[in-house]
Amino acid sequence: MNYLYGLLNLDFLGYILATVIMVMAVTLYLHRDQAHRAIDLHPALRHFFRFWIWCTSGMLTREWVAVHRKHHAFCPHSPRVFGLRKVLLEGAELYREEKDNRETVEKYGRGAPNDWLEKNIYLRVPYGGIIIMVVADLLLFGVPGIIIIAIQMTAMPVFAAGIINGLGHFTGYRNFECDDASTNIVPWGLLIGGEELHNNHHAFPTSAKFSIRRWEFDIGWLYIRVLSFLRLVKINRVAPRPVIDHRPDKQPDVETLTAIIVNRMHVLRDYTRQVTLPVLRTERALAEDSSLFKRAKKLLVRRAAMLDEKSSARLGDLLARSAALRTVHDYREKLSAIWSGKNVSNEKLLDQLKDWCHEAEASGIQALEDFADRLRSYQLAPA
Repeated sequence: MNYLYGLLNLDFLGYILATVIMVMAVTLYLHRDQAHRAIDLHPALRHFFRFWIWCTSGMLTREWVAVHRKHHAFCPHSPRVFGLRKVLLEGAELYREEKDNRETVEKYGRGAPNDWLEKNIYLRVPYGGIIIMVVADLLLFGVPGIIIIAIQMTAMPVFAAGIINGLGHFTGYRNFECDDASTNIVPWGLLIGGEELHNNHHAFPTSAKFSIRRWEFDIGWLYIRVLSFLRLVKINRVAPRPVIDHRPDKQPDVETLTAIIVNRMHVLRDYTRQVTLPVLRTERALAEDSSLFKRAKKLLVRRAAMLDEKSSARLGDLLARSAALRTVHDYREKLSAIWSGKNVSNEKLLDQLKDWCHEAEASGIQALEDFADRLRSYQLAPA
């Protein structure tokens, strides 16, 4: 009766490992290698994963890459646009609709495979790989292969298109205030290759490692480290870490400016922790009516474009009643404007940074003065 368990006759752990390859193909090949160039996989692995994606989904690398890059540019498939239910249950349909948009593929799919194999095999016979996969799973794994087929066929639409684009923009926690609603669903990215750390990824899209804080875990990064040891992958970039050089009377220079721009997500997070929240606590303690400060943290730290009309009105009311909060909020917006400026010379940006530090130190708000001193101390990490 061994034929019921296929030619390989694997144990339970073997079947689990067989299904893990699907997740690895998405997070390592499609996402970190092709879409963001955070890593360079060995050509043999690239071809294997590319073939695997075709077999398990009928999907073309170039189309997935294009839709994902557009997701980073505009987040068109967010619950903020379509609602959570639609993204969770119909995320795959939204993906298929976008991939059929030739303008999206041409604009955002550059650099992805577009060779003879892609045009003459994968594109012309989109369901050929799925047929190969079904036959192979049944032959190799037997009856358990039916479960493996089901997991392989549903993993992409359910996890990537549904859960990541849905829950990853709806619930969870945020380490960084990006210009989108991305969240970290859980701090331990185990089931979906580390993709659960979605806010970290949006903050640093070209980082090969999605975990940022000490207690976060990205299993995809574990895969990368193992493959790197085997010389099957080259790591191109990871998220920067701020380096603080506390020297008395240090003045900002071009290196300081560059370090601040590179670490801007960390700078905003530090500003929240060291300026906004301390001032908020002080103002709440002094206020006669503390109800005004209910859920004020989100209003003060979230980017203005992410606030709805009601929240914007509440923020305006809060700032109108607290001069200190209005000051630290205005300085936060001015700081963000420094690295948001386009077609501005380094000399002009450096002048803006110096003016910001000088004005902050004269603001009369101790937390803001201390942060200005810290800001002068940013420097680039050693290469």
